[in-house]
Amino acid sequence: MKVYGHAGKPILVFPSSGGTFFEYEDFKMVEACQSFINAGSVQFFTVESVDEQTWLHTNKNAEQRAHRHREYENYILAELVPYIRSRSPFHQLMTTGCSLGAFHALNFLCKYPGIFDATIALSGVYDLRFSMGNFMDDNIYYNSPVHYLANLTDPWFLDQLRSSTMIICSGQGAWEEETLQDTYNLMKIFKAKNIPAWFDIWGHDVAHDWPWWRIQMPYFLDKLGYHHS
Repeated sequence: MKVYGHAGKPILVFPSSGGTFFEYEDFKMVEACQSFINAGSVQFFTVESVDEQTWLHTNKNAEQRAHRHREYENYILAELVPYIRSRSPFHQLMTTGCSLGAFHALNFLCKYPGIFDATIALSGVYDLRFSMGNFMDDNIYYNSPVHYLANLTDPWFLDQLRSSTMIICSGQGAWEEETLQDTYNLMKIFKAKNIPAWFDIWGHDVAHDWPWWRIQMPYFLDKLGYHHS
Protein backbone atom coordinates (compact mmCIF):
# COMPACT_ATOMS: atom_id res chain seq x y z
CA MET A 1 0.00 0.00 0.00
CA LYS A 2 0.99 3.64 -0.32
CA VAL A 3 -0.07 6.78 1.52
CA TYR A 4 -0.40 10.21 -0.08
CA GLY A 5 -1.05 13.20 2.15
CA HIS A 6 -0.52 14.35 5.71
CA ALA A 7 -4.01 15.30 6.92
CA GLY A 8 -7.68 15.42 6.00
CA LYS A 9 -10.36 12.87 5.18
CA PRO A 10 -8.85 9.40 4.77
CA ILE A 11 -9.79 7.88 1.41
CA LEU A 12 -9.27 4.17 0.81
CA VAL A 13 -8.52 3.67 -2.89
CA PHE A 14 -9.27 0.35 -4.58
CA PRO A 15 -7.49 -0.21 -7.91
CA SER A 16 -9.17 -1.18 -11.16
CA SER A 17 -9.40 -4.82 -12.29
CA GLY A 18 -6.40 -6.70 -10.95
CA GLY A 19 -4.54 -3.45 -10.32
CA THR A 20 -1.69 -2.65 -7.98
CA PHE A 21 -1.32 -0.33 -5.00
CA PHE A 22 0.75 2.07 -7.14
CA GLU A 23 -1.76 2.20 -10.01
CA TYR A 24 -3.36 5.43 -8.71
CA GLU A 25 0.00 7.14 -8.94
CA ASP A 26 1.03 5.56 -12.25
CA PHE A 27 -2.16 6.70 -13.98
CA LYS A 28 -1.72 10.22 -12.55
CA MET A 29 -4.80 10.17 -10.33
CA VAL A 30 -2.70 11.35 -7.39
CA GLU A 31 -1.35 14.17 -9.54
CA ALA A 32 -4.89 15.11 -10.58
CA CYS A 33 -5.86 15.45 -6.91
CA GLN A 34 -2.57 16.92 -5.69
CA SER A 35 -4.03 20.29 -4.77
CA PHE A 36 -6.45 18.62 -2.31
CA ILE A 37 -3.57 16.61 -0.82
CA ASN A 38 -1.37 19.69 -0.49
CA ALA A 39 -4.17 21.57 1.26
CA GLY A 40 -4.49 18.81 3.86
CA SER A 41 -8.08 18.11 2.86
CA VAL A 42 -7.66 14.45 1.99
CA GLN A 43 -5.26 11.55 2.39
CA PHE A 44 -5.21 8.66 -0.08
CA PHE A 45 -4.45 5.14 1.08
CA THR A 46 -3.98 2.98 -2.02
CA VAL A 47 -4.30 -0.76 -1.55
CA GLU A 48 -3.39 -3.79 -3.67
CA SER A 49 -6.14 -5.84 -5.30
CA VAL A 50 -6.55 -9.62 -5.27
CA ASP A 51 -9.12 -9.65 -8.08
CA GLU A 52 -7.10 -12.16 -10.09
CA GLN A 53 -7.43 -14.54 -7.13
CA THR A 54 -11.12 -13.84 -6.52
CA TRP A 55 -13.89 -12.77 -8.88
CA LEU A 56 -11.65 -12.72 -11.98
CA HIS A 57 -10.11 -16.15 -11.34
CA THR A 58 -12.10 -18.26 -13.79
CA ASN A 59 -10.26 -21.50 -12.93
CA LYS A 60 -11.56 -21.50 -9.36
CA ASN A 61 -15.09 -22.34 -8.29
CA ALA A 62 -17.38 -19.82 -6.61
CA GLU A 63 -16.62 -20.98 -3.06
CA GLN A 64 -12.86 -20.74 -3.58
CA ARG A 65 -13.15 -17.28 -5.08
CA ALA A 66 -15.45 -16.10 -2.30
CA HIS A 67 -13.14 -17.54 0.36
CA ARG A 68 -10.20 -15.56 -1.00
CA HIS A 69 -12.36 -12.43 -1.10
CA ARG A 70 -13.29 -12.97 2.56
CA GLU A 71 -9.58 -13.11 3.40
CA TYR A 72 -9.08 -9.83 1.54
CA GLU A 73 -12.07 -8.32 3.32
CA ASN A 74 -10.67 -9.41 6.69
CA TYR A 75 -7.33 -7.81 5.84
CA ILE A 76 -9.02 -4.51 4.98
CA LEU A 77 -11.18 -4.46 8.10
CA ALA A 78 -8.81 -5.98 10.69
CA GLU A 79 -5.46 -4.58 9.56
CA LEU A 80 -5.74 -1.73 7.12
CA VAL A 81 -8.63 0.22 8.69
CA PRO A 82 -6.98 0.28 12.16
CA TYR A 83 -3.73 1.42 10.55
CA ILE A 84 -5.50 4.25 8.73
CA ARG A 85 -7.29 5.28 11.91
CA SER A 86 -3.95 5.37 13.72
CA ARG A 87 -2.82 8.04 11.24
CA SER A 88 -6.04 10.04 11.15
CA PRO A 89 -8.47 11.65 13.62
CA PHE A 90 -11.37 10.59 11.38
CA HIS A 91 -13.20 7.50 12.63
CA GLN A 92 -15.00 6.80 9.36
CA LEU A 93 -13.32 6.53 5.98
CA MET A 94 -14.27 7.36 2.41
CA THR A 95 -13.80 4.77 -0.31
CA THR A 96 -13.15 5.30 -3.99
CA GLY A 97 -12.22 3.38 -7.10
CA CYS A 98 -12.58 3.20 -10.86
CA SER A 99 -14.07 0.28 -12.80
CA LEU A 100 -13.84 -2.82 -10.59
CA GLY A 101 -12.37 -0.56 -7.91
CA ALA A 102 -15.71 1.27 -7.84
CA PHE A 103 -17.44 -2.06 -7.19
CA HIS A 104 -15.22 -2.63 -4.15
CA ALA A 105 -15.65 0.97 -2.99
CA LEU A 106 -19.45 0.77 -3.00
CA ASN A 107 -19.59 -2.81 -1.72
CA PHE A 108 -17.41 -2.11 1.32
CA LEU A 109 -19.44 0.96 2.25
CA CYS A 110 -22.80 -0.78 1.87
CA LYS A 111 -21.70 -3.83 3.86
CA TYR A 112 -19.86 -1.87 6.57
CA PRO A 113 -21.47 1.58 6.84
CA GLY A 114 -20.29 1.96 10.43
CA ILE A 115 -16.70 2.00 9.16
CA PHE A 116 -17.16 3.86 5.86
CA ASP A 117 -19.41 6.88 5.44
CA ALA A 118 -18.72 8.11 1.89
CA THR A 119 -17.77 6.86 -1.55
CA ILE A 120 -16.92 8.19 -4.99
CA ALA A 121 -17.52 5.25 -7.33
CA LEU A 122 -16.48 5.88 -10.93
CA SER A 123 -17.60 3.62 -13.80
CA GLY A 124 -18.37 0.65 -11.60
CA VAL A 125 -20.14 -2.68 -12.07
CA TYR A 126 -22.40 -3.62 -9.16
CA ASP A 127 -23.81 -6.96 -10.25
CA LEU A 128 -21.42 -9.88 -9.67
CA ARG A 129 -22.99 -11.83 -12.50
CA PHE A 130 -20.51 -9.97 -14.72
CA SER A 131 -17.92 -12.53 -13.57
CA MET A 132 -19.96 -15.34 -12.01
CA GLY A 133 -22.56 -15.82 -14.72
CA ASN A 134 -25.99 -16.90 -13.53
CA PHE A 135 -24.65 -18.94 -10.61
CA MET A 136 -25.92 -17.53 -7.31
CA ASP A 137 -25.32 -18.55 -3.71
CA ASP A 138 -24.92 -16.58 -0.46
CA ASN A 139 -21.26 -15.84 -1.25
CA ILE A 140 -22.24 -14.18 -4.51
CA TYR A 141 -25.46 -12.62 -3.26
CA TYR A 142 -23.84 -10.80 -0.34
CA ASN A 143 -21.15 -9.33 -2.57
CA SER A 144 -23.49 -8.20 -5.34
CA PRO A 145 -24.91 -4.80 -4.36
CA VAL A 146 -27.79 -4.81 -6.84
CA HIS A 147 -28.98 -8.05 -5.23
CA TYR A 148 -28.58 -7.57 -1.49
CA LEU A 149 -29.52 -3.88 -1.51
CA ALA A 150 -32.77 -4.60 -3.37
CA ASN A 151 -33.89 -6.80 -0.46
CA LEU A 152 -32.39 -4.78 2.39
CA THR A 153 -34.89 -4.09 5.18
CA ASP A 154 -32.68 -3.79 8.28
CA PRO A 155 -33.47 -0.35 9.78
CA TRP A 156 -29.95 0.19 11.14
CA PHE A 157 -28.31 -0.45 7.78
CA LEU A 158 -30.85 1.68 5.96
CA ASP A 159 -30.37 4.57 8.38
CA GLN A 160 -26.59 4.34 8.05
CA LEU A 161 -26.75 4.30 4.26
CA ARG A 162 -29.21 7.20 4.21
CA SER A 163 -26.75 9.30 6.20
CA SER A 164 -23.78 8.36 4.00
CA THR A 165 -22.41 10.43 1.14
CA MET A 166 -22.45 8.43 -2.08
CA ILE A 167 -21.47 9.57 -5.56
CA ILE A 168 -21.96 7.00 -8.31
CA CYS A 169 -20.86 8.13 -11.74
CA SER A 170 -20.85 6.60 -15.20
CA GLY A 171 -20.19 7.89 -18.68
CA GLN A 172 -22.17 6.92 -21.76
CA GLY A 173 -19.24 6.49 -24.11
CA ALA A 174 -16.92 3.65 -25.08
CA TRP A 175 -16.81 0.60 -22.81
CA GLU A 176 -19.37 2.08 -20.40
CA GLU A 177 -22.39 0.00 -21.48
CA GLU A 178 -22.27 -2.47 -18.58
CA THR A 179 -21.36 0.13 -15.97
CA LEU A 180 -24.11 2.44 -17.20
CA GLN A 181 -26.73 -0.31 -16.93
CA ASP A 182 -25.61 -1.27 -13.42
CA THR A 183 -25.64 2.40 -12.40
CA TYR A 184 -29.23 2.79 -13.60
CA ASN A 185 -30.23 -0.43 -11.82
CA LEU A 186 -28.64 0.81 -8.61
CA MET A 187 -30.38 4.16 -9.01
CA LYS A 188 -33.79 2.43 -9.07
CA ILE A 189 -32.97 0.44 -5.95
CA PHE A 190 -31.75 3.50 -4.04
CA LYS A 191 -34.88 5.40 -4.99
CA ALA A 192 -37.11 2.53 -3.83
CA LYS A 193 -35.24 2.33 -0.52
CA ASN A 194 -35.21 6.12 -0.05
CA ILE A 195 -31.41 6.16 0.07
CA PRO A 196 -30.14 9.53 -1.17
CA ALA A 197 -27.14 9.39 -3.48
CA TRP A 198 -25.76 11.47 -6.29
CA PHE A 199 -26.00 9.47 -9.50
CA ASP A 200 -24.18 11.46 -12.13
CA ILE A 201 -24.38 10.32 -15.76
CA TRP A 202 -21.81 11.98 -17.99
CA GLY A 203 -21.97 12.40 -21.78
CA HIS A 204 -21.72 10.09 -24.76
CA ASP A 205 -18.11 11.16 -25.24
CA VAL A 206 -17.14 10.00 -21.74
CA ALA A 207 -15.30 6.68 -22.00
CA HIS A 208 -14.36 4.02 -19.46
CA ASP A 209 -10.79 5.26 -19.16
CA TRP A 210 -8.30 7.12 -16.99
CA PRO A 211 -8.38 10.51 -18.74
CA TRP A 212 -12.01 10.89 -17.71
CA TRP A 213 -11.49 9.54 -14.20
CA ARG A 214 -8.70 12.10 -13.74
CA ILE A 215 -11.30 14.78 -14.48
CA GLN A 216 -14.08 13.26 -12.40
CA MET A 217 -12.26 12.62 -9.12
CA PRO A 218 -11.11 16.22 -8.42
CA TYR A 219 -14.45 17.50 -9.74
CA PHE A 220 -16.35 15.48 -7.14
CA LEU A 221 -13.93 16.28 -4.31
CA ASP A 222 -14.51 19.95 -5.08
CA LYS A 223 -18.29 19.49 -5.15
CA LEU A 224 -18.10 17.80 -1.74
CA GLY A 225 -16.47 20.93 -0.37
CA TYR A 226 -12.91 19.74 0.14
CA HIS A 227 -10.49 22.64 -0.05
CA HIS A 228 -7.61 22.63 -2.50
CA SER A 229 -4.54 24.81 -2.85
